[in-house]
Amino acid sequence: MTARARRRVPAPLLIPAGLGLLFLVLPLAGLLIRAPWTTLPQRLTEPGVLTALRLSLQTATTATILCLVLGVPLAWLLARVEFPGRRVVRALVTVPLVLPPVVGGVALLLVFGRRGIVGQWLDAAFGITIPFTTTGVVLAEAFVAMPFLVIAVEGALRGADTRFEEAAATLGAGRWTTFTHITLPLVAPGIAAGAVLCWARALGEFGATITFAGNFPGRTQTMPLAVYLALETDLQAAIVLSLILLVVSVAILASLRDRWIASP
Repeated sequence: MTARARRRVPAPLLIPAGLGLLFLVLPLAGLLIRAPWTTLPQRLTEPGVLTALRLSLQTATTATILCLVLGVPLAWLLARVEFPGRRVVRALVTVPLVLPPVVGGVALLLVFGRRGIVGQWLDAAFGITIPFTTTGVVLAEAFVAMPFLVIAVEGALRGADTRFEEAAATLGAGRWTTFTHITLPLVAPGIAAGAVLCWARALGEFGATITFAGNFPGRTQTMPLAVYLALETDLQAAIVLSLILLVVSVAILASLRDRWIASP
């Protein structure tokens, strides 16, 4: 078979592939075409836009830090430790990936609300109320984003060469020393990739946030919520906010191109 024959794409595959590409690209092109380019600089400096952007960046970053603190040890546990029920734990970790975000928000409300399992104790003992606060936004974002980090880090840990850890153990290094000086540097690229994906997912979270934290400007109104609100009153403002999120998404893909979308 010649090289040209091998490269020939069958029409039954080429046509649906082209339609699939158009289906994904045309909405993004429509966003760019309808963007108010002439007034874009002024709209980007409007107080509401800047406030929503600042809040989104702050909460997404805080949520990512929380996911790193909790998710990296969890990924190490799933990848390195054999224990009864590990498959069940892994399944539970991935549930937020397929769970409708609104359902996640309801679940968070039932746990951390004033009458929730944990929330009523926090309110009675410390006077802490989490729902409809910026802290609530962080928790909602962390809930839906942590699985991305855990899966990425667990995959990196499973693919890492364990001989270095075994050599450190034979030289007398403890588990914690081995983890901090050997394991973490080995899987640092995986942690970085997982953190970026986690941050991007947190930045775009909508359903769990609006259910658990509400939509209060300056306190819980992140960029996706601002887009939703602007659609009802000002379409041009919604397009501008969407453009910002689109630019962030493209930047995320560009930063991870070598790991996730590079050709073999």
